[in-house]
Amino acid sequence: MSATGPDEARPAIHFVSLGCPKNRVDTEVMLGVSARAGYRHVDDPHAAEVIVVNTCGFVEAAKQESIETVLELAELKQQGLCRTLIMTGCLSQRYAGELAQGLPEVDHFLGSSDMLALGALLGESPGARVQVGNPANYLVGADDPRILSGSRASAYVKIAEGCSRRCAFCAIPSFRGKLRSRPVADVAREVQRLTEAGTAEINLISQDTVSYGRDLPAGEDLLALLERLESIATLRWLRLFYLYPEALPDALLERLAGHGKLVPYLDMPLQHASSAMLKRMHRGYDADRIGRLLERVRTAAPGVTIRTAFIVGHPGETDADFQALMELVQRERFDHVGLFRYSPEEGTSSHDQDGAVPEAVIEERLTSLSEVQHSIAREKLSAQVGQVLEVLVEGLSEESELLLQGRHRGQAPEVDGVVLLTDDEAKVGSLRRARVTQSGDYDLIASLLPESEDRQATATAAGKRLPLLD
Repeated sequence: MSATGPDEARPAIHFVSLGCPKNRVDTEVMLGVSARAGYRHVDDPHAAEVIVVNTCGFVEAAKQESIETVLELAELKQQGLCRTLIMTGCLSQRYAGELAQGLPEVDHFLGSSDMLALGALLGESPGARVQVGNPANYLVGADDPRILSGSRASAYVKIAEGCSRRCAFCAIPSFRGKLRSRPVADVAREVQRLTEAGTAEINLISQDTVSYGRDLPAGEDLLALLERLESIATLRWLRLFYLYPEALPDALLERLAGHGKLVPYLDMPLQHASSAMLKRMHRGYDADRIGRLLERVRTAAPGVTIRTAFIVGHPGETDADFQALMELVQRERFDHVGLFRYSPEEGTSSHDQDGAVPEAVIEERLTSLSEVQHSIAREKLSAQVGQVLEVLVEGLSEESELLLQGRHRGQAPEVDGVVLLTDDEAKVGSLRRARVTQSGDYDLIASLLPESEDRQATATAAGKRLPLLD
């Protein structure tokens, strides 16, 4: 009989994190909570005594994925492999009562504000208990336990929770609550700790990043946060996500020009390009304002990478509305675009609007718009062949263990494609310069410069914005 080591003697727990990066941060906090409670994390659900599914409840497709995942993992309970199945996150927060009745396979339900409650729950007997805090009021803090679940080269940091806007199609405020911002000092402490441990890139996320600090005392705003974070010596790259398209301050656009640690990358979901549709969506701006804003951005930060997102098939969307959207995409030539099918969500004002668009029409529009954007993206990738990029090395490629994988400044983690490196050795978390040799539909292939040449190029670029070198 082989001896059991101290780690193997600890009960095993497995996590599934669905949905957005904000959910991932919550899952990483629960990883930390479970570790403090004496549990060890395992990648294989078949080896876990406890399984936690952190669900997404944003749109119908995400809800279905969450339910299907829970039911699939519930089979492990029936096989006697799993003792306790816990469902947490947005879907639990939104439909706690209904889920408790409809999913007897689940032992405990936690909401989107109950991450820290997991510790106490792990010591309790299974029994379909609902422990959803309502209203949602949790706000992650620097002192909360957290274990990163991905490459240590990059990490998400949640700077706020909830949203105080009232977009017609969005149910998030109903189950995530109103905007709650973390103090600048608290965010800085977390970033300091992460970067001192080897994380090179910090990605700031929230539901509405441009509104960060509006609920805090004067002087605690997004610009103050960026200034504080860029002063952290161990931070290499800083990236912003989810900027609502409003009158962005000139000082923010100047920072986005890429002269400092904030990379020249703008993630700004526009949602549509027709003034009539934007009014129906309660977005608070029209098509002309979008045009003026994009012109300001590109004038202040030439070469900035722009990612946006659009909803297709919202109630009332006519052929003319969709044509306006097509023309915007063709004219502006965005670097990255996320396309989403409209999802009717209970409790939103869009749900009760007339003018439903037939599914076949939505599918046709999505296909047409996707083809246009795909062509633009391919052209932009092809234009980078021969250029030298600064690349953050993340580790082995997900496509082939023979290749390394990284990203340049214009590629956000998980959503924008990667740079595949033909070299077999480079330190994870290092920033290296690489020459692009090929381009594909989504990714680039590049070869690292020799380290001596890389150091020389880095010294030349110090204090300058040189994302691309000839």
